[in-house]
Amino acid sequence: MRLTVRPPVRPPAWRGVLLLALAWAVWPALALGGPAEAGGAPPVRARAWLTRINAAAATGNYQGTMVFSAGGTMSSSRVGHYAQGQQVYEQLEALDGRQQRIVRHNDDVHTLWPQARVAVVEKRETLAGWSTTPQDVDPLALEQYEFRNEGRGRVAGRDTAVFLLEPRDALRYAQRLWADQATGLLLRADVLALPGASGAAGPVLESTAFSDIAIGVRPQPQAVLQPLQALDGYRVVRPQQRRTALQAEGWAITRPVPGFQLVGCVKRGLEQAGSEELVLQAVFTDGLAHVSLFIEPFKPQRHGAEMQAQQGAMGSLMSRRGDDWITVVGDVPQATLKLFAVAAERLRP
Repeated sequence: MRLTVRPPVRPPAWRGVLLLALAWAVWPALALGGPAEAGGAPPVRARAWLTRINAAAATGNYQGTMVFSAGGTMSSSRVGHYAQGQQVYEQLEALDGRQQRIVRHNDDVHTLWPQARVAVVEKRETLAGWSTTPQDVDPLALEQYEFRNEGRGRVAGRDTAVFLLEPRDALRYAQRLWADQATGLLLRADVLALPGASGAAGPVLESTAFSDIAIGVRPQPQAVLQPLQALDGYRVVRPQQRRTALQAEGWAITRPVPGFQLVGCVKRGLEQAGSEELVLQAVFTDGLAHVSLFIEPFKPQRHGAEMQAQQGAMGSLMSRRGDDWITVVGDVPQATLKLFAVAAERLRP
């Protein structure tokens, strides 16, 4: 699953990988039959809500402004998603800080950096990190989280149903979700810190929410594609990327982290143009949280001291393993990242 909307994740000393992904969630209006019961929703009702939120990846048209806040900082982006027949168009434009625009047409994703005059072109299937909705939730999450109804709310002037996904262990964070009552579009997602000694939900680590949203708008494919028609003077970078398997690359997860499944593995080029180096990326999810494990040859000129960092719910951990350098990034506690870091082992020849 793609992850909560946030600026591109670049852990210190990790300059080669740009985590970007585009996902969306709009579902045609349908009868809901009322919210799930409080104090633990029946599995069928919970699954229906999560399927409604998550499966809306094919037919919706919406545009709005999304605000991301974490650790006392705030940023906003203008987002839009349009479906026209079998064609899907998506855009995300950062409104704060360094200029950046992400444009997707079906599986082709362009990341434009106007100030640097650089355009990075990749395939959607190999990306992970950005999203045009606050959260994408797979019903698989019900195996690791309790689904609780918290009543009704309002976001961006729209009535919502509010849910809490409460983890069954300390390997993941709780999340509170606000889903549009009329369409199922997820309008807000808060990631909560691990509970304290009292057992109550912890404070908000980060929040992503629409400040304004228009649903059911007219598709605007040309408006999305227009920036791609003005790339004269841009340096176009097409990183190498191909699907693979951990075992095929000489690695295995010997001690799987409970509740997380391996959902993809790729070898991809580093961000620098002309680089021949490839990094191995394996992506794991529990249906709500996502973790990316990166493995590359250790190089003293690029890799500094082992370290860990945290911004909001997004954590990163970097460590050396013999001749390799391992980076783990995900919206999970640091203890979970450490489990992933030690779980990867080289296969013996």
